[in-house]
Amino acid sequence: MGVSRSDEYSRLAALIAATRETSGELFGKAMVAWLRQHVSFDHCVIFGYRGASRPPLLFETFSPAESHVFVALYQEGPYLLDPFHHAAVERKEGFWRMRELAPDRFYASEYYRSYYSQTRLAEEVGFFVPLPGKDALVVSLMRLRASGPFGTADARLLRDMAPAVISLVRLRWPTLPADGPVGTKQDEAIAPVSDFERAHIWKSLSLTPREQHVVDLVLQGHSTESIARAMRIVPGTVKVHRRNIYRKLKIKSQAGLFARFVEIMDARIR
Repeated sequence: MGVSRSDEYSRLAALIAATRETSGELFGKAMVAWLRQHVSFDHCVIFGYRGASRPPLLFETFSPAESHVFVALYQEGPYLLDPFHHAAVERKEGFWRMRELAPDRFYASEYYRSYYSQTRLAEEVGFFVPLPGKDALVVSLMRLRASGPFGTADARLLRDMAPAVISLVRLRWPTLPADGPVGTKQDEAIAPVSDFERAHIWKSLSLTPREQHVVDLVLQGHSTESIARAMRIVPGTVKVHRRNIYRKLKIKSQAGLFARFVEIMDARIR
């Protein structure tokens, strides 16, 4: 994308100035304007991540209807299965594409079919910013199917820009805010999910710790072989765990497992 040097410096100056503003909205808009000088994208959203707790929304560019899917529904529970959430919790830093983080069966998972496909995204990429403690921020850039995925050159440029983006984000948010900014479209009735609560979601259904781990990995989109590698067990043992899980939960498929997950999340926020 052709950018004059004066425009580049003006946008960058506005972005640096916005790091000192109290409004995350001003910073987000300045960041979007600067990035769009170099790469085209349809949407930007900034979430904070703190373990398994509901991720606070810090900035978004969605319409109200789009925000319902990308923010409100996401915060109700699907974020727990999001590869970006897991990467943030694992303290990854830098620029990452969804395809680099997603499990091997992510695009065939029930989570993808039931939730992620509603976003109509061709691709999502993100700048991952670890903060003090176990907190992190992710600046996500999204391209819709009509726009197509990010090209190789665009991805390379964004990766080169990552150190600057991360430094600027840390200037604006040296720590993660307790909640999203006033005036955002978040549903304040949604209760946070603590790490303790998440660990007991499946235990309440009489699943063993090993079975709980298998459930988490299945819902994230891992294949039997990928689960075996992650848990350092043989694939046959994974299959035994899955049979036991399905028997205990009285389900017959991954779709049934995802439905039980949704039921638990719905009960939590009522």
